[in-house]
Amino acid sequence: MFQDITLPELLEKRNSGNHTLVDVRSPKEFEEGSIPGSINIPIFSNDERAEVGTIYKQVGPDKAKERGLEIFSQKLPAYIAEFKQINTPITVFCWRGGMRSKTAATVLDLMGIHANRLTGGIRTYRNFVVEVLEKKQFNPKFIVLNGFTGTGKTVLLENLRANGFPVINFERMAGHRGSIFGHIGLNPSNQKRFDSLLVEKILEYENEPFVFVEGESKRIGKVLIPEFIYEKKEKGLQLVLQMPIEERVKGLLEDYEPWNYSDNILEAYRLIKKHIHTPVAKEIEDFLQQGNYYEATMLLLKYYYDPRYAFATKDFQGEKTYIEAQNIDEAYEEIIATLNARGLIKPNQFIS
Repeated sequence: MFQDITLPELLEKRNSGNHTLVDVRSPKEFEEGSIPGSINIPIFSNDERAEVGTIYKQVGPDKAKERGLEIFSQKLPAYIAEFKQINTPITVFCWRGGMRSKTAATVLDLMGIHANRLTGGIRTYRNFVVEVLEKKQFNPKFIVLNGFTGTGKTVLLENLRANGFPVINFERMAGHRGSIFGHIGLNPSNQKRFDSLLVEKILEYENEPFVFVEGESKRIGKVLIPEFIYEKKEKGLQLVLQMPIEERVKGLLEDYEPWNYSDNILEAYRLIKKHIHTPVAKEIEDFLQQGNYYEATMLLLKYYYDPRYAFATKDFQGEKTYIEAQNIDEAYEEIIATLNARGLIKPNQFIS
């Protein structure tokens, strides 16, 4: 017989590194937000869930259960086969810890696959996320990577993370790069997913002396950074990266790969075209239509992004330290040297 477990018990099991969380809700529900690290093995597809829901509302719960059982029974062998690929202990969950997770856990048990079920479902996890954010408590000092567009802030954050530094990458969690082109080629998060990922990082790093973040605006794509986190960022140590514009263009082209999304790039550009001096705006559009992304990016930096950045950051609240570098590798070394000089890390404490 399956066992019901509480959210604290589940998080403890998950954090042990040898546990699989399975969201049995529909793919659409899973996409809208789940417990970070979960996989999706849905009982119903999006259309099947909609069909059962319609029957529930228009006919009644008994008929809805009958139809649900009919749908699920047809896919049962394939459903069980997916779970047999999992080689760790399992916990299943749905929205409220109701019929879907109970059905999944019961069927798995009958097939000799033991699975726990999360009491209260993902709703209890969502309540937990809200409670953590409402406390507005996060002690580490923020070290903020700032600089003109294209100075490789996101790449540097990932390099720092890979070398053992605590990093909160707002853009990665948002699924958005923060610019008008920032969603292109990515899968932007909604607020629920962003909040869940942020809370995971808050809990992971709550005892660290500092955390690296990027100098983002309050809104990134579809999501908002919580006010207390945004204020910490504004008051943190601001490392202002300075890099040759040619290197910045090169980095942006490597990141965005505009040649793979030419129509999306042009469509997004037309949303900001009116904010650029007319002759230059026309020249940028011509370059984009010709596929000359190097020249288009160079002009966008000079006449749109750099002036906007200079205006937006003229009143930093936190202390500023300038990092001059010719490329990403030099910038990384200068960041490490700055931390050493300030006594924030010991020499050779982290790989560089």
